[in-house]
Amino acid sequence: MTDELIVEGVSVAPGQRRTVRIPVAQRLTAGDVEIPVEVIRGRAEGPRLFVCAALHGDELNGTEIVRRLLRMPLLRRLRGALLAVPVVNVYGFVSQTRYLPDRRDLNRSFPGSAKGSLAARLANTFLTQIVENATHGVDLHTGSLHRTNLPQIRANLSAPGVEEMARAFGAPVILDAGLREGSLRMEADVRKIPMIVYEAGEALRFDEFSIRAGVRGVISVMRQLGMLPATRPSRRVSSSVIAHKSVWVRAPETGILTTRLKLGQAIEKRSVLGAIADPIGVGERLIRSPVDGVLIGRTHLPLANEGDALFHIATFEKLADVIEGVGAFRDELEIDALD
Repeated sequence: MTDELIVEGVSVAPGQRRTVRIPVAQRLTAGDVEIPVEVIRGRAEGPRLFVCAALHGDELNGTEIVRRLLRMPLLRRLRGALLAVPVVNVYGFVSQTRYLPDRRDLNRSFPGSAKGSLAARLANTFLTQIVENATHGVDLHTGSLHRTNLPQIRANLSAPGVEEMARAFGAPVILDAGLREGSLRMEADVRKIPMIVYEAGEALRFDEFSIRAGVRGVISVMRQLGMLPATRPSRRVSSSVIAHKSVWVRAPETGILTTRLKLGQAIEKRSVLGAIADPIGVGERLIRSPVDGVLIGRTHLPLANEGDALFHIATFEKLADVIEGVGAFRDELEIDALD
């Protein structure tokens, strides 16, 4: 990587902050559809981190995380460069949907092509203009529609530099997740760019807890990379616990779901997760956990079709450690909110 930093033909010199709008296509009513990018370059050289949100257009928490990050006075002390993209899938963001107008999932469309479908062109533009200008990356997500996630990091921990970023973020759970064909993580890995994904909250909702955790996490990663000054030892006591496996528990039949489970709750094998019943209440079928673990994701929709994913449970070697970590994590963020 050269000393130059050029995004969509705009050169950003050391000490500069520039807003760049990357055209990706034309609107039906004329004019360009553009990806907004805020590029901040410190006076001193260092890592170049991209932080992006709304790769899925209805996942909004990340957009607010980026907005708050960009307002922080701390960035005046930046080393290296920050490429902040609050909205990648501008089409889905405006229409409040996960997908693009061609019904494709942008996070299954990488590396894309400059001459391909709309999704392929958008993926290719983001890859060449943002990712290939960076040395590290953080991708911000939420659960899909009607599903919510406990704050967690998903990453390929076998890649150099990734586990250090994942632990620095400070989420209570790290999922050692394999790479999926067509995903942004896959393409970052191909380019030897350490990258992590933050998952927290639910689509089409702002969740203050998840947002505050995300802002703090990104700042912590930037400190770990040497982009921001290190902090003195603080009252933070929680630590991340790695899960190498997780399972989705699906609806055994169609009906109305009832459950009282909360994210971060300990789950025992064979314990009751909820029940599926018919609207009349004549029949009810209990749903039991196939594993010991911690609930890291669940549906919020009380209506379930047979086969629907209902509960996401991560498994750990030492379950007590993650339960303690989730509790400490919640306590810390509540304290931070009072500061």
